[in-house]
Amino acid sequence: MKTNLKEEFQSKWSNYFGHTPLPISFFFADDPGDVPVASPGKDWSCLIGELAQVRKGKSMAWNEPVTHCGGARRYLGFADSLRPNFEYFLSCGIPEEMEGERYIQTPEMVKTFMKTIHTIPSEGKYIIFKRWDMLDEKDEPEAVIFFATPDVLSGLFTLSVFDQADGNGVITPFGSGCSSIVYYAYHENRKDNPKSILGMFDPSARPWVPKDTLSFTIPMKKFEKIVTYMDETFLITKTWDSVKKRI
Repeated sequence: MKTNLKEEFQSKWSNYFGHTPLPISFFFADDPGDVPVASPGKDWSCLIGELAQVRKGKSMAWNEPVTHCGGARRYLGFADSLRPNFEYFLSCGIPEEMEGERYIQTPEMVKTFMKTIHTIPSEGKYIIFKRWDMLDEKDEPEAVIFFATPDVLSGLFTLSVFDQADGNGVITPFGSGCSSIVYYAYHENRKDNPKSILGMFDPSARPWVPKDTLSFTIPMKKFEKIVTYMDETFLITKTWDSVKKRI
């Protein structure tokens, strides 16, 4: 990570967003080092819920064996396969055999959608999540992930479109909670003009975050630019001062 970026962002974040919690980030590594690996547990668990401890400041690493959810294993790059009859699971289900999530209308539409999903290449055995202030200089985050309320989201959204002449600096793609903060961010970070991702609309992930919270993920390539121009944006205006008082 670029020298002084951590301190520079923390200073600006505190100045413009008050006591709003710091974001978290993720990166891949062959070895977790001194970062503890998540417990495998015995029951199914949602990655979004497990990230609550990272948001509190505890760095954590996951690999395939300790990632409970099949969808998370795929969207985090640990697996390329899908559960049998996945097209029915995501849509209408199979009577007396499988309850469908009913997130897409038909199995055929699910198959078409899944053709657009390209697995993250295996870049390491572990994915490591850290809160921003826990990052080391040697860490190379792929993206910065905010769990934010509407007022904070308005600031992050406007920062993301500030340098976009067409106003399209944010995307809201369909997908699981973990895909919105990892999968799409990973692929956006490899584009010349990456976009931020507004997410956590997945009903299955909603119980794992506060009711007034969504995610806003900024690919690192874009995030580094945003930090450089924060001091020339709406954040220095009286308009933002009025919003900041409510945050």
